[in-house]
Amino acid sequence: MAESVTITDNRTGESIEIPITNGGVDAAQWSKLLPGIWFYDPSFSTTAAASSSITELDGEAGILRYRGYPIEQLAEQSTYLEVAYLLLHGELPTAEQFEVWKHDITYHTFIHENVRKRFMEGFHHDAHPMGILVSTLAALSTFYPDAKDIDDLDSRYKQIIRLIAKMPTIAAGAHRHSVGMPFVYPDNSLDFCSNFLSMMWKVAEPRYEPDPVLSHALDVLFILHADHEQNCSTTAMRVVGSSHADPYSATAAAAAALYGPRHGGANEAVIRMLTEIGTIDNVEPFIADVKAGKGRIQGFGHRVYKNYDPRAKIIKQVAYEVFDVTGKNPLLDIALKLEEAALSDDYFISRKLYPNVDFYSGLIYQAMQFPMEMFTVLFAIPRVSGWLAHWTELLDQGSRIARPRQLYAGAEVRDYVPMEAR
Repeated sequence: MAESVTITDNRTGESIEIPITNGGVDAAQWSKLLPGIWFYDPSFSTTAAASSSITELDGEAGILRYRGYPIEQLAEQSTYLEVAYLLLHGELPTAEQFEVWKHDITYHTFIHENVRKRFMEGFHHDAHPMGILVSTLAALSTFYPDAKDIDDLDSRYKQIIRLIAKMPTIAAGAHRHSVGMPFVYPDNSLDFCSNFLSMMWKVAEPRYEPDPVLSHALDVLFILHADHEQNCSTTAMRVVGSSHADPYSATAAAAAALYGPRHGGANEAVIRMLTEIGTIDNVEPFIADVKAGKGRIQGFGHRVYKNYDPRAKIIKQVAYEVFDVTGKNPLLDIALKLEEAALSDDYFISRKLYPNVDFYSGLIYQAMQFPMEMFTVLFAIPRVSGWLAHWTELLDQGSRIARPRQLYAGAEVRDYVPMEAR
């Protein structure tokens, strides 16, 4: 027997039975019985605004899968570029397909000189790198007018390649500008993450050779951040994309959503928290304050996960690999003590507050010498592949333009009063 729910309008006694499909019910069926009655869900937390086959997230079980592949397997065996291909194409590439994909991305890493000289260098010296990234992404739409032809699959592919390839170049350029260092051009002889590290840190050496451990760690972090279902920035991408805006404008909107501290700034908050705690001896008093409602433990709990974030387990191991190269981040001992104390305390266990991916990612970035202003930028670089996967999916689905309803709670009808009579 098929699963269903029956809804009854108590005003009329009329009922309608609606089948449950993929864990949801069709709102269009609901409106047949209750026209003009809307679900009130301001944050969309109980509303499925999309049907997607890209990422499966089970927060209760602590499961994250890209196109059916467990995140644990991808992080251990795959690469970010292969995962980007998987997200966008639905299948892992063959060796031949991957070589073409990697070649196309590698040879589209350069940005137009006018983007750099006349646009990026026009920002004030202390402009936030994320602000530069958001603005530059939007500006790219003016350099690639063919991007507006979103129904042309060849054109669409070009824009996808350009965006994935140019994100590290723009990101590194934003950092270099913010610290007064000269722009470093891409080195197409390096792999994706090594090239980014070269553009970030190269000074005067003929060729920058990043530590392979650090390049690999960054690659794993990029895999973990590539997509995460219908979060705030992905929703922004889909909403703007539903208007058939070009992908650069839609990606800029998604990046702007990520710029908000509630979304992309969590690992910065973790570093600030650990810095404020200061020493291991202060962990227990800090925990006591949190339980007394005098503070908040950053990097614990998640809007969706009600179990241990599977990405956090992976990233904790990566942290140790990085620290073997860079030396231990002095905040690590505080973080480990904080995690130990929280995971043995019924207050946190009963509330299902477990470490999330942000708890350790900031420690890794800091150990690799990334300034905190770059943390959200590092989030955006890989997430563009997930955003674009959702953008292409909604276009392929022929999705209607997003247009939520509202519950009007304002004044009743009233007549205009001339200013002298008010």
